[in-house]
Amino acid sequence: MDIKTASALRRLRLVSAPEAVSFILLLVCSVLKRTTDFNGVPVMGSIHGILFVLYVLFWADAWNRAKWPLKTAALYFVLSVLPTGGFFAERKLKREAEDAVIASRARREGVVNA
Repeated sequence: MDIKTASALRRLRLVSAPEAVSFILLLVCSVLKRTTDFNGVPVMGSIHGILFVLYVLFWADAWNRAKWPLKTAALYFVLSVLPTGGFFAERKLKREAEDAVIASRARREGVVNA
């Protein structure tokens, strides 16, 4: 994995969890708006919107650089529209990055011909 691909995956991973948190907070604000006088939806909606757009941009970049199959790319996109999906995406991307580092070290040391 080259440095640009690793950077793209890292950016996607770093925006995944905040995007998920903002989605959950937006849902909480929506409930509070309807049950109390508190209306945090405009602020939380803007924050979540920005994070979601960043997630989609980083997802498209990672898909392009990592050459994911359609199934993998679709999984990461579906995780972005689920309230807690960003946490799962972050964990899966972290595992993928760790596996790539292990494979790279093994190739460098001549352990495998992968």
